[in-house]
Amino acid sequence: MRSFLVITNSGAGTSDDENLAEALSVLRDEASVEVARTSNPGELDGVLHRAGGRTVVVAGGDGSMHAVVTALHKRRELAGTTLALLPMGTGNDFARGNDIPLEIADAARLVLHGEARPVDLLLDETGNVVVNNVHVGVGAQASRKGAKWKTRLGAVGVGKVNLGKLGYPIGAALSAFHPPNWRLRVEIDGEVVNDVDRPVLMVAIGNGGNVGGGTELNPDADPEDGRLDVMISRAVRPTAKIGYVIGLSRGTHDQRDDVVTLRGRSVKVSGEEFWLSADGEISGPERSRSWRLEAAAYRMILPPA
Repeated sequence: MRSFLVITNSGAGTSDDENLAEALSVLRDEASVEVARTSNPGELDGVLHRAGGRTVVVAGGDGSMHAVVTALHKRRELAGTTLALLPMGTGNDFARGNDIPLEIADAARLVLHGEARPVDLLLDETGNVVVNNVHVGVGAQASRKGAKWKTRLGAVGVGKVNLGKLGYPIGAALSAFHPPNWRLRVEIDGEVVNDVDRPVLMVAIGNGGNVGGGTELNPDADPEDGRLDVMISRAVRPTAKIGYVIGLSRGTHDQRDDVVTLRGRSVKVSGEEFWLSADGEISGPERSRSWRLEAAAYRMILPPA
């Protein structure tokens, strides 16, 4: 019989407990399941110590996925681990970008019958992990300001069908004028593709494409293709910013003349002080940060190719 270690947040609310119970019911029909509840990332090391080669099922959102991958990477056990995801977060961007069902019972059935495939990972020069996406400039400010809007709008609708995904574009609109732009040098695979003499509104580096609860920031990003997708927005004029934000909400921003999309295996951003959002976690200010792709870093249960 197959065996799973399900890791969940001990501080989850009643709704999450109900979702988890539904998922566990599906899993236990065909597999042996152990549930480990953690209250903070520091407890993950002890939990993962007893995984014993079992598939590790993350019951949570993007933050939970990031925490588990980070812990496995620090333990040097990531390459030998197969992960699966039961999306129970607010944004669930990693799940969206990998076609993992948002309905919990369907996600549980995928854990049972999906295909374990190698997926890529981002690492910065300090060893920090990025599972999904990292962006600097107005994107990081949008994440900060959009969080409250995502929560407010998430209450408008039914279940996963709500207005929460508009939080990120609204955050971008609120952030687009303070400051007006950043003077940044962007290097991809050692080649300068934007220098400080060309101000930018934001730079997004995608292993996955979705941020902010469903905004497709890097729409062509694929965590299985061995490449990073880099989007540079030069929409710094007031009217251009408005057009960019509208395009962002419609998923057409990458078609603009002042938006550049490129691909590579390593990216460095430097210049004026900037904040960054990596898997939704805000940090900074920084003057320089670089990332490299680690191809096929671990295995993830995904819908059959």
